[in-house]
Amino acid sequence: MSELGYTLFDTAIGRCGLAWSEAGIVAVRLPDASDEKARARFEQRGIAARKPTPEIARAVARIQGLLTGAKDDLADIVLDMGSLSDFQRAVYAIGRTIPPGQTLTYGEVAKRLGDPTASRAVGEAMGRNPFPIIIPCHRVQGADGKLGGFSAPGGGVTKLKLLEIEGATSVDSLPLFAR
Repeated sequence: MSELGYTLFDTAIGRCGLAWSEAGIVAVRLPDASDEKARARFEQRGIAARKPTPEIARAVARIQGLLTGAKDDLADIVLDMGSLSDFQRAVYAIGRTIPPGQTLTYGEVAKRLGDPTASRAVGEAMGRNPFPIIIPCHRVQGADGKLGGFSAPGGGVTKLKLLEIEGATSVDSLPLFAR
């Protein structure tokens, strides 16, 4: 097994984290309540803090840019998907094709997979996404424009913030609460 490393970095939405192996990025963390909590989550998995390689430093800079409104799809950032199922890989491959500022529904992703009945499974895969931002699970919504779930810290509020940064919508136009 290759040596794993992680780094924490500042973004427009707070401190994020990124972990990598020699094969690519293995995890992205959106802001936690504290750096200590973020460190603990990585270190529980046996990942040590390390100085980012030049490739990882470029990925960090691109994530920082996206979170300030840059239209970067991050689609060419190398990910280590060795621990994922074939279904998760297929779902994430479709997710990576959604440009910043646009969205798909879970059902649309399921149809692109060739199984229109797989909406719930798509939602479950997105809920387990180890690469939020790089695999833009925040761009996948429920039917009829409903927000859908978001398992990252901050839940739906974070999802709305990410969509707003990308210009997908404004907080006022999404049906977060019945009016």
